[in-house]
Amino acid sequence: MSEFIVGVVVTHQRRELLAESLKVLATQSRPLDHLVVVDNADEDAVRTLVEGADVPTTYLGSKHNLGGAGGFALGMLYALSLGADWVWLADDDGRPEGPEVLATLLDCATRNGLAEVSPVVCDIDDPDRLAFPLRRGVEWRRLRSELGEDDLLRGIASLFNGALFSAAAIDAVGVPDLRLFVRGDEVEVHRRLVRSGLPFGTCLQTAYVHPNGADEFKPILGGRMHTQYPDNETKRFFTYRNRGYLMAQPGMRKLLPQEYARFGWFFLVQRRDVRGFREWMRLRGLGRQEKFRRP
Repeated sequence: MSEFIVGVVVTHQRRELLAESLKVLATQSRPLDHLVVVDNADEDAVRTLVEGADVPTTYLGSKHNLGGAGGFALGMLYALSLGADWVWLADDDGRPEGPEVLATLLDCATRNGLAEVSPVVCDIDDPDRLAFPLRRGVEWRRLRSELGEDDLLRGIASLFNGALFSAAAIDAVGVPDLRLFVRGDEVEVHRRLVRSGLPFGTCLQTAYVHPNGADEFKPILGGRMHTQYPDNETKRFFTYRNRGYLMAQPGMRKLLPQEYARFGWFFLVQRRDVRGFREWMRLRGLGRQEKFRRP
């Protein structure tokens, strides 16, 4: 209990969902020492909600929409300025599965000498189903029960959905890149975490529940591979532009041949969508050239 743990939540115009998240965050068996909420809409109703939470809080309302990337960057830096030994990250549309999540994560990190540990991220409407499919080799896991009975899955983690970072890990890998705004910021921090050599992983004994995001991942080649196709133009803009930047970074370039093969097959063979392929190429080119203007 001597370690100082600060929670960080980023929200934007989802007060009702945030309220559900705060209820669970405020009732952990290992209590949070402080909670920082970054509100990218700077709404008075959200400030009132946060300041009434049953845990010491700081409300940071931003009149400029920082996105998920900038919001977590601001919150993480503020947490460090408070003297945090650990920083627990959460989005506004998900929540820990119960009151023991933080204690379980902290115990797992201590026993295994981890610099970062994440819970399993499960579908909020079907907790045995993963919110995002997980690939192990050429096989995809879609159910929590398919991950096995081990305590820890090393070297794999979902970073903004219940992830617990040590202060030393943040010092080593930094905070999310504001330029990415949304989409890909988690992957970019994961890339840095891998390259840092710090030990990290997913604790299989606890979970964070989140709306299902698997619909974006479209199967190709009979389900042996998947590719990402978000359901609206804005999401596709940020997803594909930011992937263009990510795939040009050290540690990611080896995936470029697979990237071209997957998206080429999806757009040109499966969808017969030449215009969509050209737009994918244009957007990934913007990212590769680090042209980060917002649409």
